[in-house]
Amino acid sequence: MIKAEEELLKKLSIADLERANAYAKDLGSGLQIIRSFPQGVTIFGSARLPQDSRYCKMAYDLGALLAKNGHAVITGGGPGIMEAASQGAYEIGGRTIGLNITLAHEQFPNPYLTDCLTFEYFFARKVALAMAAKVFVFFPGGFGTMDEISEILCLMQEKKMPKMPVFLIGEDYWKGFDKIIGKMLALKMISAGDTKIFEITDDIEKVVKAANKIGHPKISENYYDGFREASALGQAEN
Repeated sequence: MIKAEEELLKKLSIADLERANAYAKDLGSGLQIIRSFPQGVTIFGSARLPQDSRYCKMAYDLGALLAKNGHAVITGGGPGIMEAASQGAYEIGGRTIGLNITLAHEQFPNPYLTDCLTFEYFFARKVALAMAAKVFVFFPGGFGTMDEISEILCLMQEKKMPKMPVFLIGEDYWKGFDKIIGKMLALKMISAGDTKIFEITDDIEKVVKAANKIGHPKISENYYDGFREASALGQAEN
């Protein structure tokens, strides 16, 4: 331990240390479970949609197609879109990973998971959901889904994570989001290249084709291994 770290620890209160240990435990558990399967396709979306909704039916079909092609399906582990995608993959005999979270209104894992881990902290869960993915899929959702898509797009934009395929499923739903992106571009808040990070579509087969193109990485391999963010690369070159 270097001297600066020792000085920092001296300044931390017992509550700070307990909080840091809890964060580390949650994050460590997440990293451990995602090392137990090859990177798959992470699917986000509302927990509140009924299973007979159009979008849940699409999520079910996507889960089944991914499983047929040998891709693990990763979700937040709850109901709605997450359950539909998990069920589609599960009934084909695919691997379905649920990265659940403890919430005030109790989000219980859906019954179609081959692997499940419950997190205490959103940030640790989001790290696991990201690191588990070679392709990202966003179905319609609420604040949670918007939080997740915003963070993923920002991290890719700023080269804080590898750029991977990102699909927004539901053209009618996401057209409002696309208009906001257009306004950002018009005001030069983002660059033209940023609008190409994601694709809005109703064609779930595009997701499967993207996953097939990437292939099936080994369990021991992860696209984050060896990845260095842009700022670190710049420092190394100076």
